[in-house]
Amino acid sequence: MSYEFFIAKRYLRSKRKTGFISLITYISIIGVMIGVSALIIVLSIMNGFESEVRSRIIGFGAHIELRTYHNQGIEDHEVVQRQIEHISHIVGISPYINEKGLIISRKKKNAVAIKGVDPETVSQVSDVREKINYGLFEVGDIESNGKTYPGIVLGTYLADKLGVDLGDKVQVLSPSGISPLLTSIPHLRTFTVTGFFETGIYEFDDVFAYVSIKEAQRLFELKDRVTGLEIKLDDLNNADAVAAEIRGILGYPYAAVTWFQMNKNLFSWMQFEKWGMFIILSLIITVAAFNIVSTLIMIVLEKTKEIGILKSMGADESGIRKIFIFEGLLGGVVGTVLGCVIGFVVCWLQLKYEFISLPPDVYIISALPVLMKGLDFFLIATVAILLCYLATVYPARKAAKLEPVEAIRYE
Repeated sequence: MSYEFFIAKRYLRSKRKTGFISLITYISIIGVMIGVSALIIVLSIMNGFESEVRSRIIGFGAHIELRTYHNQGIEDHEVVQRQIEHISHIVGISPYINEKGLIISRKKKNAVAIKGVDPETVSQVSDVREKINYGLFEVGDIESNGKTYPGIVLGTYLADKLGVDLGDKVQVLSPSGISPLLTSIPHLRTFTVTGFFETGIYEFDDVFAYVSIKEAQRLFELKDRVTGLEIKLDDLNNADAVAAEIRGILGYPYAAVTWFQMNKNLFSWMQFEKWGMFIILSLIITVAAFNIVSTLIMIVLEKTKEIGILKSMGADESGIRKIFIFEGLLGGVVGTVLGCVIGFVVCWLQLKYEFISLPPDVYIISALPVLMKGLDFFLIATVAILLCYLATVYPARKAAKLEPVEAIRYE
């Protein structure tokens, strides 16, 4: 152990003549501790919310959507699928159709976003079957009163607006049959309601309905065309690399759009908000660092005689500087470690016991979500210790510049 570190530790633990200095030292350590723990808890909660939103949005769709420019649609989607299914990280591919129409029940009518899916492969790219909260995900033919109707699965809020229940009949009006001269009528198909889904995102549950891809092609006169292919990966973080590879293989007019690009505004804002909170809460640690500055300055004034004696015994400026840097850093490290421990314990308790609950009818989730990341702990600890180090620079330099003769002249 170097003498600088030994003396710094003794200075930090010693009972000083002025108890006020010791009080400020403890306040500085507590300030760093509170700032670090607050940062860890807030960022972990924001990570939890981001993870919940991302899982719900991506669970409704896929990691990558393969479309065409100008929404021309894909005619030979099976051929296109064979061209890209060998790409690494791809674990599922399913065709889909996205179109808009008007849905009509006995009581009301409402705009609807129709999503046509292949019932055999949709589970490879979406967890919509797991989102069914009433009924079944059945989009095949359903026999009712001696007649057969295709099934339709509605979003919960859309079903409430229409006032329908399982087994009820709804009609979907497609604008594709309307000609510019109004010489033809729009297509109208009757469906049987087989289930309701709830993703937890109002914008989806309020307007979307699922039908089979064959019924969507008939309704919107698409023949064998589909809007595109939904692609599921083994890791969503590989989306950019896989999308670039798909573009390289297929070229124009195909466009591979990642989950982040489809929801760029939302996720960019969440990332911006996270960094904003990081900067704002770092001010707590900065205030604690200023306390360290004032504490060390007062210690320099109190220990002027000791500094003079050390220098007269041969200690150089570098050694004196290290003593006060170590003293400030010790307080900062203790506060940082305690803050990390407190932040981890609070987050762990929330994960295990969920003592902060949320109304599930408003937030869909029953408890405050928490997701701890090792990188956040590392960044927060690094920033805290760096701020504490910067706080020691000025007092340490002042102490190192003291002249030994001046320091002990009147002693």
